[in-house]
Amino acid sequence: MTYLQLVNSVLRRLRENEVASVTDNDYSKLIGEFVNDSNRLVEDAWDWSYLRETISFSTTADQSTYNLRNTGSNSADTSSRVKILTATNQTQKAFLRQVSDGWSNNFDLNPTTGSPAYYQTFSGTSASDEPNIRLYPTPDGVYDININVVQPRVDVMAQDANPILVPSSPVIQYAVAFAARERGETGGSSSQELFNIADSALADAIALDAARHSSSETIWYTV
Repeated sequence: MTYLQLVNSVLRRLRENEVASVTDNDYSKLIGEFVNDSNRLVEDAWDWSYLRETISFSTTADQSTYNLRNTGSNSADTSSRVKILTATNQTQKAFLRQVSDGWSNNFDLNPTTGSPAYYQTFSGTSASDEPNIRLYPTPDGVYDININVVQPRVDVMAQDANPILVPSSPVIQYAVAFAARERGETGGSSSQELFNIADSALADAIALDAARHSSSETIWYTV
């Protein structure tokens, strides 16, 4: 669904008139904010299949830090909310192991070069707020690196035609609950009842998506 379709779906549930654009009036703009808040909440709740991407880059000799610029289809820029699932050195056909800040600090005291076998995430950000990843040992040549990530969309949808990638039902239900809480009534269910409905819609969507993955990925807790 698009941003406009989501906003109109929420407006109908609130017994409000639909709009031709999210920016048509102050109330539709407010609902647009709730839709964006809901979309972010749902994106962050689970490692959705729909948000998974592979970011690929090639190393340069004597350079250890690389920007995780998105090379997939979800977004022009890599969100600061990106989550790394696995990292591989494709040239050596080997997985990279994640290390702690303490481990990397120790490595800095005894630097070496060679084929990357470890990574630290995240080592700062770029000027456009895209996260960096640091490889160890420092590459001594060209290696092809693949980073499998969960890549949320940009934080805010602004255009009517912007689509969402996560299931629409929980996004709509949370936006309705936010709107009901803000104005104090819906003429029917309380805001708490609406949040319970939204939680149930999110749990159902996660259960369906979890079935696509191994059991090691299917543990989820509501908070």
